[in-house]
Amino acid sequence: MKRSIFVVLPLLAVSVTALSQPLSVTKSYSDYFDTYAPLAIAQMQAYGIPASITLAQGVLESGAGQSRLAIASNNHFGIKCGNGWSGPRAYHDDDRRDECFRAYSTVADSYADHALFLTGNARYSRLFRLRPTDYKGWASGLKACGYATSPTYAKQLIGIIETYQLYRYDREGSRVGKPGRLGGRQLYDFNSNYYILARRGDTFQRIASDVGISARRLAKFNERSTDDTLEEGEPIWLKQKRRKAPKEFKNRLHHVAAGESMYSISQRYGIRLKRLYKMNSLSPDYVLKVGDELRVR
Repeated sequence: MKRSIFVVLPLLAVSVTALSQPLSVTKSYSDYFDTYAPLAIAQMQAYGIPASITLAQGVLESGAGQSRLAIASNNHFGIKCGNGWSGPRAYHDDDRRDECFRAYSTVADSYADHALFLTGNARYSRLFRLRPTDYKGWASGLKACGYATSPTYAKQLIGIIETYQLYRYDREGSRVGKPGRLGGRQLYDFNSNYYILARRGDTFQRIASDVGISARRLAKFNERSTDDTLEEGEPIWLKQKRRKAPKEFKNRLHHVAAGESMYSISQRYGIRLKRLYKMNSLSPDYVLKVGDELRVR
């Protein structure tokens, strides 16, 4: 379980009273947001993570970029190595002495890996059912899913966002580079494709009438039958899925969590189910186990 302790500044968390803190502390936060907002917006457009949440986590976990971990290793989110990490490492005291943390060549790499960490970890999957502008829901969800051990973690994130009006970046991220709406449904883009999120009670026929793509084709694109029951929040792809995940996932493994299947993983990354089996040299009758590691590119 993560805990952010590498904060050099005297302010460990910003609340709605942050403006009463010394000017140097307030300015360090504002400077951080001015510098890294473009990175956060880019991750929002690619993965649907609110830019406000990314910025609030980054400034909190890194002490506005001044923590030892941030300065030495460009790690702005306190992400530990984990079993699947094969990149550079740095060792710092946290819950235990000399724990392994991920190290990056640039801060941009840290921001990109933060997005991949959330999208590739099943424990955070329910967050992606929220609107990307629902920063309060995301803040509460991150705490509930175990991102940090602090009991006030959600309040800290919300306090930062509201004090510095970071929600304005969510509005910008929702406008720039987004494919917009189709048939009253929000479109999301990922892996050179578009998808929507199924609503409660949705069927392929109902979606077809909204988006103007036949139910038969939608079912084919998603490797399903037209009369299948759809689960609320699952992605429904509007074009044929790709043969592999985006290049950002090269040399990264997906760690199978409870409740996942080969199909749900293929849907998450927008790749064809047969290709997922083939990439991992698995037969269709293979029984997936928690902890299995899968290539997605």
